[in-house]
Amino acid sequence: MSPSQPSPEVPRDTAVARATAPLVRWVSGQPPVVPVLGVFALVLLGAVVPGWGWVFLALAVLVLVWVLAISWPRLTPSEKMLRLAVIVLCLAITVVRAVPR
Repeated sequence: MSPSQPSPEVPRDTAVARATAPLVRWVSGQPPVVPVLGVFALVLLGAVVPGWGWVFLALAVLVLVWVLAISWPRLTPSEKMLRLAVIVLCLAITVVRAVPR
């Protein structure tokens, strides 16, 4: 990023946002498809890697929880519920993969 470009706005509402501000700035500087593909790749690896694939799913859940935490103050109640539902679904899949019968 050149010095003449304004830096992306980093939400400073939460402690998580303040603590991860450099990471938020870096992710904001990427094309919008990069974070989406990153999470998709983690979920895909979690689905196809035998044995330790749940670790990739757990990383995807952590990324989703992080994004939810930094965006929470700006979300509407329906957006919060939808994002929580996705996280719970991914977490359930992670637990099933981590603790097979």
